[in-house]
Amino acid sequence: MKIYPEKLQTNLANLILPLYIISGDDPLLVQESSDLVRNYLKKAGFDERELLHVDRGFDWPRLKFTNESMSLFSNKKIIELRMSSVKPGKQGASALVDACQNLSPENCVLLVMPKVDSATQKTKWFKTLENIGGVVQIWPVEKKALPIWIENRFRYAGLEASKEAILELADRIEGNLLAAVQEIERMKLCSTDGKIERKEVLASVADATRFDVFQLIDAALEGNIDRVVKIFEGLRLADAEPLFLNSMLAREIRSLSSISFEIDQGHSPETAMRSKRIWSKRKSSISLCLKRHSTRDFEEMQSRLSHIDLMLKGLESTGRPWDELTNMVAELAS
Repeated sequence: MKIYPEKLQTNLANLILPLYIISGDDPLLVQESSDLVRNYLKKAGFDERELLHVDRGFDWPRLKFTNESMSLFSNKKIIELRMSSVKPGKQGASALVDACQNLSPENCVLLVMPKVDSATQKTKWFKTLENIGGVVQIWPVEKKALPIWIENRFRYAGLEASKEAILELADRIEGNLLAAVQEIERMKLCSTDGKIERKEVLASVADATRFDVFQLIDAALEGNIDRVVKIFEGLRLADAEPLFLNSMLAREIRSLSSISFEIDQGHSPETAMRSKRIWSKRKSSISLCLKRHSTRDFEEMQSRLSHIDLMLKGLESTGRPWDELTNMVAELAS
């Protein structure tokens, strides 16, 4: 069944389903919906959580084993799969269907994946899972609705922002909701009277090294190697958070992979970018990147970023995250 994001909380309060699919390309909105599901499941007694990161080399029999094995610490368990792609392959599709059709009543599956395209929604495996549980499709906030979204976030944080401040932040973040929330929290810590004007937004953005992350990605899309190297070294010297950089790179490459796939299917680059709601000012740099890389290139990058994510979270002991990120950004720019 389909569940609208704004109705997810009501649905969870009324009925716990055996499976939830959270799909979307915005890290913040996907994270918030996933957190909501986890919180309600925990209230329902699902105290244990087993996390599986699914990339190109994932061992699919592991899913069957996880479903059939008894929980060590509680009666109920969440099996969370974080998929780097919406295309699990023949073996993966079969494993997902088998696990969800034979799901232990003591388990609940939380499947978190990028935005599901129309082709995937028509596949047999996805339709089967949709009939078993709930599918929450996360849509990006439209450009015209972004100021209202930001105003509500200011209000949620206990701040009163002027119209000029809201519009300035909307223009600065270019649709990146996670960056907006981080800046609002930053301004909340610095505010003395709870009122935010445009000058506070400008001061916050000017002092935030994480905005260099977006400049880094833009430079990589443009193929500007010299600028990429300069910004990247600045981020390392400033002790920037590598997990945030990895998350933003993954978000960008998922979008690029999706656009590239649509072009492979015969759509024009303009149509493909419009369907993904790419901002006009970014179309030129994205077009340059699409000319340098294939869909397969982007899929391989996604797999590598999943590996880096594991390293940064201490779940993978081999490799040096910063070196891997350096190579990844350089490859994107080349």
